[in-house]
Amino acid sequence: MAKVTFLGLGVMGHPMAGHLAAKGHEVTVYNRTRSKADAWVAEHGGQAAATPREAAEGAEFVMCCVGNDDDLRAVCLGADGAFAGMTRGAIFVDHTTVSAAVTRELHAAADESQVSFVDAPVSGGQAGAENGQLVVMCGGDEGAYARAEPVIESYAKLCKRLGESGAGQLTKMVNQI
Repeated sequence: MAKVTFLGLGVMGHPMAGHLAAKGHEVTVYNRTRSKADAWVAEHGGQAAATPREAAEGAEFVMCCVGNDDDLRAVCLGADGAFAGMTRGAIFVDHTTVSAAVTRELHAAADESQVSFVDAPVSGGQAGAENGQLVVMCGGDEGAYARAEPVIESYAKLCKRLGESGAGQLTKMVNQI
């Protein structure tokens, strides 16, 4: 089992993180609204952190599901962002549906921080997240994807790498049409 961080505990992230804990992963959570993180810990165990950086420290995988491009940048970048706390070789897996442009921007920033970035938007909605039946469309380095796939499978019925950075987001855009 892995040491995993989950950033964002909304209608999708809360149950996704719960599946990780149920599968035996050691989970630390972060949410902008601290009471949501505390409620998750009360329900599932694990621990809550005050910042994305603190949550990411020592994690092998940092999973994320937030609202939009700006929210994603906010949890990744800066002194309190996850990238600042991640250990060299760790993998950031972004489940947020965002633009392919921000995915490529953050992939480059992750490279500079010597961590990997997998874009992995999901399809299946709240019910899919609650039932662990999401479809996950991934882009990024083959090696990082191969390491992350068993962790993602905690809440996915199907998980596939579709190409380099941005491929997951582009596939999700086509899926939305």
